[in-house]
Amino acid sequence: MTIEAAVDRLSTLLGDRLSRSKADLDGHSRSETHFAPVCPDAVAYPETTQEVSALVAICADERCPVIGWGAGTSLEGHALPIRGGVTVDFARMNRVLEVNAEDMDVRVQPGLTRQALNEDLRDTGLFFPVDPGANASLGGMAMTRASGTTAVRYGTMRDNVMALEVVLADGRIIRTGSRARKSASGYDLTALFVGSEGTLGLVTELTLKLHGQPEAISAAVCTFATMEAAVAAVTETIQSGVPMARIEFIDAATAAAVNARSALDLPLAPHLMIEFHGSERGATEDAAQFMEIAESHGAGDMAQATLAEERTRLWRARHEAYWAILGAHPGKTAIVTDVCVPLSALAQAVTETQADIAASPIEGPILGHVGDGNFHAILLIDPENTAERAAAEGLAHRMAERALRLGGTLTGEHGVGMGKLAYMQAEHGAAWQVMGLIKQALDPDDILNPSKVVPQG
Repeated sequence: MTIEAAVDRLSTLLGDRLSRSKADLDGHSRSETHFAPVCPDAVAYPETTQEVSALVAICADERCPVIGWGAGTSLEGHALPIRGGVTVDFARMNRVLEVNAEDMDVRVQPGLTRQALNEDLRDTGLFFPVDPGANASLGGMAMTRASGTTAVRYGTMRDNVMALEVVLADGRIIRTGSRARKSASGYDLTALFVGSEGTLGLVTELTLKLHGQPEAISAAVCTFATMEAAVAAVTETIQSGVPMARIEFIDAATAAAVNARSALDLPLAPHLMIEFHGSERGATEDAAQFMEIAESHGAGDMAQATLAEERTRLWRARHEAYWAILGAHPGKTAIVTDVCVPLSALAQAVTETQADIAASPIEGPILGHVGDGNFHAILLIDPENTAERAAAEGLAHRMAERALRLGGTLTGEHGVGMGKLAYMQAEHGAAWQVMGLIKQALDPDDILNPSKVVPQG
């Protein structure tokens, strides 16, 4: 029972769709952030659920690790093959299987990206709203319980995945959930697999909720002198019942970076970026009401964007902020971390984090999804400088501790992977051991994405 034996058997199963080329191995060895590359022993490209089932059964027989791979955009080393093994790339399982327009749901394969799905849905009047920024695969988004800029209105992947088809660690194929909008039938296995990061099974099909494309969209951007003022404006807006579709925060350093990359002229100050969806009248009135509230909290440089090209330019700048920040600091890489706290604690969490970064020897722009208390720090380091890396790791550690102290969580949307494993006991206590028992029950030989999420050893 060896990895090499598994690879030999998989070559017979998949032929040239099992790759050991240097380019393929290197391409599946890297994270989007600072983790050192780790190559798999082979990369498999299945095309059907039955092939995934046969593949996993072979790997189970040979005790060979199996790691799922979507678009490779995760940030905590989720898909790195720490113990070697076979990376299963779902790029060839990328079809829309069924659109049920009347019921507002869709069945898709896991390798389909969110942008490709919305392009396919363009003529239906429906869309899939979860937007983590990157053009991630829908399977990967489900496995990391992704959210992003629109979560304040439409929810996260947890709220939008209705059913799954999953291959378990022994090769069995199961279905969880249904197309019904609610159920009281048994354990919620769909919710168990969403966010499991490929440690409990490989998802081969998803049923997703769809939403109606809004008749009108209105966006706005404004500056604030302090984070406290920005959060106060957001809090009052939410409490007033104004239905925001997006509400994002960027600090002055991020504004400078996106100006340089995207040819914008944002003032070098903290910003809120907001978007409203609805009817022509409703979106306009919502934007106007927000502007009044923001102005009462000292907002300045307020501007609206109603034309599609203006909104696209604004949100592209926000989505590309990470790359803009790296581009403004040549030679640097980043330890990117996120936390999430109750909205009432957000200003304190950000202010304390900003002070902590200012007292450190490195830079760390902050941005986030202010509507749900989630923010990110881009901790910039010279990858060869051990002192800078230690400083960034210390900042990330204190961010996690701060979030837990304020009643929050150590990650709002990045997931656990390798990067947050050390903090799981502090957040979950005895419940983390229960997660380990679930893993042991479903994957007793620990072949599915080992060394992630649950207690090790």
